[in-house]
Amino acid sequence: MSNTYIRISIRFVLLILVQVLILSNVHFLGYLNPYVYLLFILTLPFETPKWVLLTTAFALGLSVDLFSNSLGIHAAASVFAAYFRPGVISLITSRKEYEPGVEPSIADLGFQWFITYTFIITFLHHFCLFLIEAFRFTGFFGTLGHSFVNALFTVLIIILAQYLFYRKKK
Repeated sequence: MSNTYIRISIRFVLLILVQVLILSNVHFLGYLNPYVYLLFILTLPFETPKWVLLTTAFALGLSVDLFSNSLGIHAAASVFAAYFRPGVISLITSRKEYEPGVEPSIADLGFQWFITYTFIITFLHHFCLFLIEAFRFTGFFGTLGHSFVNALFTVLIIILAQYLFYRKKK
């Protein structure tokens, strides 16, 4: 059990460092910025209590905010995504599809399940983030379009990370 906590803690720190030191400086086409720190929320074990999920999501977002001077928007968007995570999981999964101790990943639950789950959570996160940042809804080519395109880009990076760093447990 403590091995799981250590692994999750290391993932927390590494994703924050990757986000603030590398990816916060990446602006693909001057428009897209991947927010891969969301992978932490996505890969927490299924049986994580909701209060732990929300608290760690807040700490994750606040950490990114502190390093990027963004006044709490990442914390708000992370908590928003974490709040909807259990509902999204129950929407796309029956309780019988996973065993206790399994973390959401491509290796354990398959590509189709993971991409559906990841896109929904990522889109919710990005929509909240960009809506707070712009503080207005400007139609498809504004907040909604930016959220959708940026979510696609982030999901692509997250899937790449899944194939590079996550292996199926034996």
